[in-house]
Amino acid sequence: MKKFDLIATSAMGLEALVAKEVRSLGYECEVENGRITFQGDELAIARSNLWLRTADRVKIKAGEFKAYTFDELFERTKAIPWEQFLPENAEFPVSGKSQKSKLFSVPDCQAIVKKAIVERLRKHYKKTSWFEENGPLFKIEVALVKDVATITIDASGSGLHKRGYRVDQGEAPLKETLAAALVMLTNWTPDRPFADPFCGSGTIPIEAALIGQNIAPGFNREFVSESWDWISRSVWDQARTEAEDMANYDQPLEITGSDIDHRLVNIAKENAFEAGLGELVTFKQMRVQDFTTQNQYGVIVSNPPYGERLGEKSAVEQMYKEMGKVLIPLDTWSVYIMTSNEDFEKFYGKPATKKRKLFNGFIRTDYYQYWGKRPPRENK
Repeated sequence: MKKFDLIATSAMGLEALVAKEVRSLGYECEVENGRITFQGDELAIARSNLWLRTADRVKIKAGEFKAYTFDELFERTKAIPWEQFLPENAEFPVSGKSQKSKLFSVPDCQAIVKKAIVERLRKHYKKTSWFEENGPLFKIEVALVKDVATITIDASGSGLHKRGYRVDQGEAPLKETLAAALVMLTNWTPDRPFADPFCGSGTIPIEAALIGQNIAPGFNREFVSESWDWISRSVWDQARTEAEDMANYDQPLEITGSDIDHRLVNIAKENAFEAGLGELVTFKQMRVQDFTTQNQYGVIVSNPPYGERLGEKSAVEQMYKEMGKVLIPLDTWSVYIMTSNEDFEKFYGKPATKKRKLFNGFIRTDYYQYWGKRPPRENK
């Protein structure tokens, strides 16, 4: 099989997690800001789309070169063997972005890249008329950073956060990729209890259940590269069969989600059933102040309200205080809370063991980590 230069794009702060996932699939990689680069064949394209829980999307790097003038951009784009990727009827819209580059007009860069690809394909397919573009979709992006043009083809389609289980959502839903990252940044293992007392539409508990049973996050959706004729159906079938074989559907899980809003709890239940996890995750309406448990050595992961809106801040800070009174006494539990409130530790009543900077969309947050006592080692 042919080798491709692949890029898994990542939200800021999650690059190391995405790199760890890429390596666990068996591919060596390099980490840069917002992207993880690696080499792989057609099967790698299928596997990485199916398995990467924390990446935004998977792209194929068609070419990378310095471009100081529009002529250079045109000629070097035209030199890329586009006929190896695009069939005669391909639909290939071009998007673009430019940072700190002499070629700063994005519409002009997009138009030049499009024209160069058309010229190349016209010569290869011996066409004199315009391309109809009524076939499979190849979303092309030209990204100029410090005068280096990177031209990619999107192999995912919809972003990888779209797992296919979200029937409905709240007004500020947490991206599935970030929810998975929050779980993966903890010390949770599937044999321990897991809870989210601000579960909203259920994203964190659902992602925890997918991780707990090793279910590929992209198993229930389609990817744009499945329509490309140069990746055979058998490659996708192989990747999906592998994913099915690796899932551990017999792994028992104790995962609960609760929220004060009964409408969101109902949505969470629907989403869990859509994900095929309806019996595995328990959702109930409850205030965080009423959280109790007899279990030991559990893990709480949550994304509570931040109090960003006018008039909400004092109510949210009061709720943080009440939350601390309930959760701090659970000394065998580890608690992980993401919020943009910089005074969270003060209101919660305890300094975090560790903090990690993360971005929830464009909101800068801290991930406050409170490590509980370690479970006793079993005598073998």
